[in-house]
Amino acid sequence: MKTFNAMTCLVALGVLAGLAGPAAAQQAYPSKAIRLIVPYPPGGSTDPMARLAAQKLSEKWGQPVIVDNRPGGNTVIGNDAVAKAQPDGYTVLLISAAFLSTPSLLPRLPYDTLKDFDGVASISLSRHVLVLNLSVPANNLQEFIALAKAKPDQLNFASSGVGTNTHLSGELFNILAGTKMQHIPYKGSGPLVSNLIGGQVQVSFQVPISVIPQVKSGKLKAIAITGETRSAAMPQVPTFAEAGLPGMELTGWFGIVAPAGTPKEVIAKMSKEMALILAMPDTQDFLVKQGSEAFVSTPEQVNARIKSDVAKYAKIIKAANVTLDN
Repeated sequence: MKTFNAMTCLVALGVLAGLAGPAAAQQAYPSKAIRLIVPYPPGGSTDPMARLAAQKLSEKWGQPVIVDNRPGGNTVIGNDAVAKAQPDGYTVLLISAAFLSTPSLLPRLPYDTLKDFDGVASISLSRHVLVLNLSVPANNLQEFIALAKAKPDQLNFASSGVGTNTHLSGELFNILAGTKMQHIPYKGSGPLVSNLIGGQVQVSFQVPISVIPQVKSGKLKAIAITGETRSAAMPQVPTFAEAGLPGMELTGWFGIVAPAGTPKEVIAKMSKEMALILAMPDTQDFLVKQGSEAFVSTPEQVNARIKSDVAKYAKIIKAANVTLDN
């Protein structure tokens, strides 16, 4: 009888251990450093978002979250590294607009944007504000549209590079407003803003953080901004819809994705943690100072947004005949 009881206890303990295994594994995540790959060089608008997520997650979990910059190939090098990484939650990718446009600009990618990644969380929304050189004789959106229509091919709009969000915003504006401005690509916002102030170019669609000081000091005019509501960073600037051009929506956003096949419980844990981080007042204040705002999404919403935005970018790129050679 004693033998039977002992065996019964051993079997019961074994069953309980087997049942506890998955739960224990889930609770253990993360048990080592997490690598957040950023497909850009250090600096620029991606760094603040990556460092915010890394710092806050590290503080919450007591494990290092390492920002790993992997620039090159129009973000393809960094993206591909994550697509091919072990799907265990310890390698994730910071995504922005380029992640959504590269499928149309570079059709022979070494990964499938819609199949090789699982959405985890969003971080922030970054709008685009239409700014003008002071010499442009327009003080609101309708005046500017009338001017641009009257001067086809005579106004130049500057962007941070071919295929970037600031470029495609200008192309979308041309489509919706019926204007024909010429695109001038730059390598980054620094020289672009200097030339915009100097008058070498007249127009640009910029993230607020790049032009807020110049607008406040009266060196540039801001006449409209993307988004459903006015931006907390630039509350004096009307939205495009308010100003009379509905549909002018190409709002950039930052998010986190993981390799496809990453355990759902791991994704859910990081997603919920990011939602809590984005609700913190200091996080929201930090984002406003960056000219952006907190943007919370579930993993399912991230996947849906990626799918819809890839289609939206494809439509604009095709209509404007954008290639990396122009």
